[in-house]
Amino acid sequence: MPLLPFLAPLGAVLIWSGNMTINQLTVGTIAPSSIAFLRWVLAVAVLTPFVWRQSWRERHAIAAHWPKLALLGLLGMALWQGLAYVAAASTSATNMGILAAMVPLLTILLSALVLREAPSWGGCLGGVMALAGVLWLLGRGDIAVLANLEVAPGDALMVVAATCYALYGVMLKRWPLAISPWVMLYVQAVFAVLLLLPAYLLGPMTPIDTSNVGLILYAGIPASIITTYLWMFAIRHIGASRASIFINLMPLFSALIAMLWLGERLGWYHLSGGALVLAGVLTAQTFRQPIRRRGEAR
Repeated sequence: MPLLPFLAPLGAVLIWSGNMTINQLTVGTIAPSSIAFLRWVLAVAVLTPFVWRQSWRERHAIAAHWPKLALLGLLGMALWQGLAYVAAASTSATNMGILAAMVPLLTILLSALVLREAPSWGGCLGGVMALAGVLWLLGRGDIAVLANLEVAPGDALMVVAATCYALYGVMLKRWPLAISPWVMLYVQAVFAVLLLLPAYLLGPMTPIDTSNVGLILYAGIPASIITTYLWMFAIRHIGASRASIFINLMPLFSALIAMLWLGERLGWYHLSGGALVLAGVLTAQTFRQPIRRRGEAR
């Protein structure tokens, strides 16, 4: 299989890792309802000059599939990141990272339930290995630290957010719509704007200023347009279960970004945990034999 389909989720996860920092920087700077809405307004504004002509040509396909596109926009755009912004105000980055790491395992489970897709041995083993590496990273080399984490309302929101994004990937695979990728992204973004508008109008509407414009720009272009396109590309070519394994690389990438840009030191637990995460990803991508019931292979 060509290398490009595997570089796509890798690039998306790298940008998302930078957005993990953005999530924390938004606390106290801009209201969650404001950045969740404004990022997709910006994304739609940037895409419109390039995509609206093609969208008009594909208007009949869009009209035929608009309920599916609306649900995809709700799951993958409005709820996934919108809930993360809200969660960042009431839980720690450690908790958010652990719960975001549930996406690959939730994707495998939902793929089995929704797509009737038999999980692979490599996917299950690799998912467990990668999750163990994530826990090792987030616990800074001491798993016992994780037992003392306090449960906050944001934790429940992150569980919902992770489930939404896992379901988003599964439904993208289930619905291979005859719509060009950029148009599909554009229409989902439009639905995300419409769905997030009530919360924006009801919530505190933070004015745009020099303290938050950079956060909105990053969230609206790289973390919205580029990542969503890369993720849809990856799911179309390698499937939701295999693409979602790459999400376990987020804590490792986040640590490297912090080391390069914030001057944080790289600890031994980063190296050992990162190696375990990478081993899990490679295991999931290499050993793809489906798990079958006894006698089913006959």
